[in-house]
Amino acid sequence: MASTNKVIIKIHEVTKVTPSSASAAEFSLRLTLYDTIWFKFPPVERLFFYQITDLTPHFFNSVILPKLKQSLSLTLTHYLPLAGNLIWPHDAPKPFIYYSLNDGVSVTVAESSADFTHLSGNGVRDAIALHPLTPELVTSDEKAAIISIQITMFPNQGFCIGISSHHAILDGRSTTMFFKSWAYLCKQLDKHQEEEEPSLLPELIPSFDRTVIKDPTGIDMVYVNNWFNYAGPDSDPKKRSLKVLQTVGGNPNWNRATFEFTREDIKKLRNKVLSLLEENKEKPLKQLHLSTFVLTCAYVFDCLVKSRGGEDSRRIMFGFTADYRSRLDPPVPSNYVGNCVMSHAIVATKGDLMNEKGVAFVAEKLSDLIRGIERGEHEGTKETLEKLIELAKSVEGGILLGVAGSTQFDVYGSDFGWGRPKKVEIVSIDRSGAIGLARSRDASGGVEIGVVLEKQEMEVFSSLYVDGLKNQ
Repeated sequence: MASTNKVIIKIHEVTKVTPSSASAAEFSLRLTLYDTIWFKFPPVERLFFYQITDLTPHFFNSVILPKLKQSLSLTLTHYLPLAGNLIWPHDAPKPFIYYSLNDGVSVTVAESSADFTHLSGNGVRDAIALHPLTPELVTSDEKAAIISIQITMFPNQGFCIGISSHHAILDGRSTTMFFKSWAYLCKQLDKHQEEEEPSLLPELIPSFDRTVIKDPTGIDMVYVNNWFNYAGPDSDPKKRSLKVLQTVGGNPNWNRATFEFTREDIKKLRNKVLSLLEENKEKPLKQLHLSTFVLTCAYVFDCLVKSRGGEDSRRIMFGFTADYRSRLDPPVPSNYVGNCVMSHAIVATKGDLMNEKGVAFVAEKLSDLIRGIERGEHEGTKETLEKLIELAKSVEGGILLGVAGSTQFDVYGSDFGWGRPKKVEIVSIDRSGAIGLARSRDASGGVEIGVVLEKQEMEVFSSLYVDGLKNQ
């Protein structure tokens, strides 16, 4: 039992859910170059809040929990590698996924006395308040779990599903696909007889075919070996270990809040950016890539930089990951489960943004970077890695800003049979320094942005964000 600010979290059960059936007693699955670049990154942590105002412990324990476990077991049959572990035997040059009979996913069942409405709202909250709802992903030197799950009941309020996923095995598209598959099968249980198992929709059937990812230069081993230089202050850099990097987090002064862009906000912002850039005739405006993603990141990054302290010479790194499934030749199937993303970044100084043209400056830089990706200039080469490392070194002591999530994933479409999520949160952004992006719940074309900052910084950011939208 743990308490945070007088909130009681009771752990009722920690169990292992295994696949309902397995096609093999054991098998292994190699990591690709897009996996090994992430293999020591901290896990990605998401929470899905489902509101049921009359939820009783009896209904939760007799109906909801059994269905969630049964459908998870069915889902793991389709996603069998996720029931295994990441291992690194002494005779293997790099880690790989290994599944053996009776492997499964750790599921924690808990109960919270917290205010469900407060935790699942958009307003300012203590970032640490979401941590007790987030399952631990166990990693050691020899073995690392791939996913772990926590299901937390809030009596008379609803329940929350937390999922932690290993970054070296799953990118955002893969995790979302798994979660939506689980939700779909759970909702189908009542429509099938006990002797019949529901089947997945074709677009939810995963592909684990690693042959679609080509690596003729062996860059995967460059990524693996590079991690030895980042083993952490208490680790032996020569020792093989699957422990993920230690991260900051849990600072009681950090706040979390969600901000929203409506479709109209995005339209006005696009016009504002075009107007500001029109004064600079060096580049034809038709070459700009002013997507919803670019405009959202530009505006939020601009507000974030202006809410942080430091001199105008302070360096800033803006980063994001790009999905390469449709960009590789030949393209990788959209239902490929694994990592198929690469990080990209630009560097600027705080002074570049400290005027009314800051948002236009960032939008143009992000646009140029995305145009370069579309031309195939960055596909996971050694030079790409070296450039990222050099960029990161150049902003040491500066501001690192990144992006987690995507407006492409439709995380609010995960209905287990008791309605769509009231709120989806990416908890791990308070450890990574990224902003969280999601398509708005109301499917209006808007965007939700999750932000974690120190209390004072959050106050400044909120003011800049709201006032900036009013003055467009």
